[in-house]
Amino acid sequence: MQVANIKVERVKESKITQVDFDNLPFGSVYSDHIFECDFVDGQWQTPNIKPFAPIALDPSAKIFHYGQSIFEGMKAYKDQKGNTLLFRPLDNCRRLNKSAERLAIPQFPEELFMSGLKKLLEVDNQWIPTKEGSSLYIRPFIFATGTGFHASPANAYKLIIATAPSGAYFAGKVKVLIEENYSRAANGGVGYAKAGGNYAGQFYPTQLAIEKGYNQVIWTDDNTHEYIEEAGAMNIFVRINDTLITSPTSDRILDGITRKSILQIAKDSNLPVEVRKITVAEVVEAAKNGSLKEMFGAGTAAVISPISGFGYKENDYELPELENSYASKLKKTITDIQTNKTEDPYGWRVLV
Repeated sequence: MQVANIKVERVKESKITQVDFDNLPFGSVYSDHIFECDFVDGQWQTPNIKPFAPIALDPSAKIFHYGQSIFEGMKAYKDQKGNTLLFRPLDNCRRLNKSAERLAIPQFPEELFMSGLKKLLEVDNQWIPTKEGSSLYIRPFIFATGTGFHASPANAYKLIIATAPSGAYFAGKVKVLIEENYSRAANGGVGYAKAGGNYAGQFYPTQLAIEKGYNQVIWTDDNTHEYIEEAGAMNIFVRINDTLITSPTSDRILDGITRKSILQIAKDSNLPVEVRKITVAEVVEAAKNGSLKEMFGAGTAAVISPISGFGYKENDYELPELENSYASKLKKTITDIQTNKTEDPYGWRVLV
């Protein structure tokens, strides 16, 4: 299917005049339209773009009972000339399909995904913010609409792409708690997929950490809780002396697109990089002896979120304030590529 096959139903009156683009929260103001496509009778149907509105579902829809739901997070940007840009969108589409395969959801055609996304951005182009640090957050998701209380994959699904003009995800640095009891994911599970249930399972331990005065949880391995794996809903990086370290991807760790971008840029900037398991003991010892210089989370929403300190076994450890941190340098390089302020030697930037 090509763009010409996408039916467009526009809103009668746009909500855009009600939006303060200078004071945007993250992900809670929504654009006028969505892209929608249904999977029925064994195939994806003709898609359409329609007004953002509530969805009617049967109470027996399997999304409610067996949790077949996956999503992605992307952003669109405007450069200084008013061009609309995406960052590594095919990587998002391919990861969506990787998640779909793991949850027995039919995969969505890449060409149709890109055509639909670009058409949606064309229809809602005025919703893409131009203020520094802002962007149009893009949320593609697929969920089971097929009905039945029997435990089996659904026979019908819906893909939606919705968008939200957004400001910065985090303001300032975050303080985190290294988790000692709860696990985000397990070997052989769905930790590498962007499945809704993964995030639902994070909320309770994170709530407990917030009650103790922290902003987020650093997840450890499910077996021993000796290895650091992710930071909240982000990949995690640790800098010990001059070496940047991150955990290898696995069944438990998401193959983050920002993570991959950071590794490539760091390598090309001649920063010492190691992709290996990181023990909690190593991080604590580095904090004690002063060799722990930085920790930060990496993901689409925040790009890079610096960590100011962490807690472990009732002890708190503060990280130093650095003038020329890896986090700030890497974030600037990535955001400059995303917003067309610098050359893109990797071909990551896609003009819509």
